[in-house]
Amino acid sequence: MLVVWRLDRLGRSLPKLINFVDELGQREAQFCSLTENIDTSTSGGRLIFHIMGALAEFERNLISERTKAGMEAARNRGIHLGRKPALSADDVEIAVQALAAGESASAIASRMQVTCRTLRKYLNAFDQGQITK
Repeated sequence: MLVVWRLDRLGRSLPKLINFVDELGQREAQFCSLTENIDTSTSGGRLIFHIMGALAEFERNLISERTKAGMEAARNRGIHLGRKPALSADDVEIAVQALAAGESASAIASRMQVTCRTLRKYLNAFDQGQITK
């Protein structure tokens, strides 16, 4: 039997905790949490453990739904979500001109304080007409 003081001492996420307790069961070992008074060696203890798991999953789903609704409401209000673009359209145009003048991509990326990969991504978007001034 594995005995812990509290469930949160064993794991941070409930799905991992449930998987861990299931693995213990497969090894014919039991689990006991002293604070929550859960003992999987009894049928009642297993029931309580799985009910807590179901409630935690339900709560996670509610949080996810509220987060998605909040993000959609913010988008509808015109609020930009996520990271700000690394380069502006003007920056990309300057980079295109510098490349045409023979400057290396790594030098341009360094000057604009981005990685070469980020610069390439913006240059490809510019070539495909996704970035315009």
